[in-house]
Amino acid sequence: MLPQEIIRRKRDGAVLTATEISEFIAGLNNETISEGQVAAFAMAVFFKGMTPEEIVALTLAMRDSGEVLSWAGIDKPIADKHSTGGVGDNVSLMLAPIAAACGLAVPMISGRGLGHTGGTLDKLQSIPGYDVMPDAATFRRAVAQAGCAIIGQTGDLAPADKRLYAIRDVTATVESVPLITASILSKKLAAGLQTLVLDVKVGNGAFMTSLDEAEELARSLVTVANGAGLRTSALLTDMNEPLADCAGNAIEVRNCIDFLAGRKAGTRLEIVTLALASEMLVNSGLVRDRNEAEARCRGALTSGKAAEIFSRMVHALGGPSDLIERPSAHLPDAKVQIPVLAANDGWLAACDTRALGMAVVALGGGRQRPSDRIDHRVGLSGFLPLATRVSKGDIIATVHAADKESGERAAGTVSASYSIAQSEPASRPVIIKRL
Repeated sequence: MLPQEIIRRKRDGAVLTATEISEFIAGLNNETISEGQVAAFAMAVFFKGMTPEEIVALTLAMRDSGEVLSWAGIDKPIADKHSTGGVGDNVSLMLAPIAAACGLAVPMISGRGLGHTGGTLDKLQSIPGYDVMPDAATFRRAVAQAGCAIIGQTGDLAPADKRLYAIRDVTATVESVPLITASILSKKLAAGLQTLVLDVKVGNGAFMTSLDEAEELARSLVTVANGAGLRTSALLTDMNEPLADCAGNAIEVRNCIDFLAGRKAGTRLEIVTLALASEMLVNSGLVRDRNEAEARCRGALTSGKAAEIFSRMVHALGGPSDLIERPSAHLPDAKVQIPVLAANDGWLAACDTRALGMAVVALGGGRQRPSDRIDHRVGLSGFLPLATRVSKGDIIATVHAADKESGERAAGTVSASYSIAQSEPASRPVIIKRL
């Protein structure tokens, strides 16, 4: 069938057959279908949706567009985690080595930034020499040597999704539940996983801003993944403020190093990271319950084993062997730093988290077009948590910019993103629900 007929049928609300979906993805993969047709298909799916059966067919077609990895010879449970994306969400950087330190093998296929959210690959590419696109042999060797490896979609892994992913980013179709589901799971299924845990974000810094939307996405992911034979659970977590106290690329790698050194204890970031790592251990059958799993994860941090594994992973993929010990020698710094000051006395009551993410994009830390180059130096740091008492003139964040002009614009955006109230706001749980 002609691709325009498949687009027309979906535009008109028809249920596509597995054959139609497979044919369209094949055309996407071999580039006989134009970028405009792919964008039209994505928009039709955005407005008309897909049945669970269509999503399964789309997921499997994208998985089968390339190589499906096998981990024969690695005598550990093969597990992974995926986040739907947020601001200051660098959990993957710490979670992979924590889980590996606890006995899992973690071959993590990650993505670049989408819209206002940061991308794990963009963060890792701020590390000199780190190869986010290794061949399969190097990927396998890194997992065998370090216990984990975080890479991007190589040309052999779900290549159809790679093209669709880039087009979604610039056509306002990122939030489509069927497309998100198929994108995430095609990569995970291609990675040869045995278990998966999902971090589905909800709030003003997430793609799913309401709890109902986030739960719809989580249920779609869990249903499709388990239907494809991949044991999967999901946590719904809060994204009404940045998860880490920073947002950017090299800045979030520094934050990861601080976390692995124990300098981020008691934070929302620690709560989410340890909960997801614990879920991975339970799903894989290594421990009986989440309390035991969390204790083991904390032990991996306090012993320094997780930091050691992160260092081995970086070096196995071409990065410096002493990144943990000497981050300032390897990670780039922005030329300009501008403090953002509290406008009034009171309590930090709310923030526009999406606006904070877009401020990083405007600084050059994200992409407005797929071809844009990332400035790994820039970003925001030192976010004070919501519900913090501040006085007028207190520093509530710091902008890291390539030049004064862009830094001052970002500082204005950050300042306008925060609301200061005269009474303490109600507390909000960071982990909302488990599915």
